[in-house]
Amino acid sequence: MAGGVVPVDSSPAVNGFAGKITFSVVITCLVAASSGLIFGYDVGISGGVTTMVPFLEKFFPNILRKIASAEVNMYCVYDSQILTLFTSSLYLAGLVSSLAASRITIAFGRRNIILFGGIVFFVGSALNAGAENIAMLILGRILLGIGVGFTNQAAPLYLSEIAPPKWRGAFNAGFNFFVGIGVVAAGCINYGTAKHKWGGGSLLAWRWCLQQL
Repeated sequence: MAGGVVPVDSSPAVNGFAGKITFSVVITCLVAASSGLIFGYDVGISGGVTTMVPFLEKFFPNILRKIASAEVNMYCVYDSQILTLFTSSLYLAGLVSSLAASRITIAFGRRNIILFGGIVFFVGSALNAGAENIAMLILGRILLGIGVGFTNQAAPLYLSEIAPPKWRGAFNAGFNFFVGIGVVAAGCINYGTAKHKWGGGSLLAWRWCLQQL
């Protein structure tokens, strides 16, 4: 070539893929990024559920007694260690599972781990929605945390590998975008169910919220 300059193809084909955005690539990335919904939704929903009176009546009646007592400061009524365990067990399980997920994804692949995390999350949400005691609540939250840990570790990697190099950052940011959507959706559902009455009461409101996980 003139001047000894060799043209470089900006989008070299790798295994038949030239790095172009196609409909299938967009749909695949959107579906993978949408796994962030489960994490965002749980972050937002747990705070609303733990303030619902029917939920507290069934699992934490001592908190309601503290609320009714004029001697207790309102900032101190939620000092129950079991309630704290209910909330934090998801994040502890997510931390541990995300650390283990890095090696497991190497062995089984990112897509399989995303599917596995979704299945575990579904089982955990079913346990929480049908919970009749504290043990079922905690076990459900642990399973939710395992599902979140696996999907949060595998989904961004999967997006980085499947997205065209030029658009990798944009598609990867989609995961965080869906996390935000999940938080907003949880807030809207908490508000709507707190005001809604089923069968003359709001007994099923918290179950409806948790089963959406």
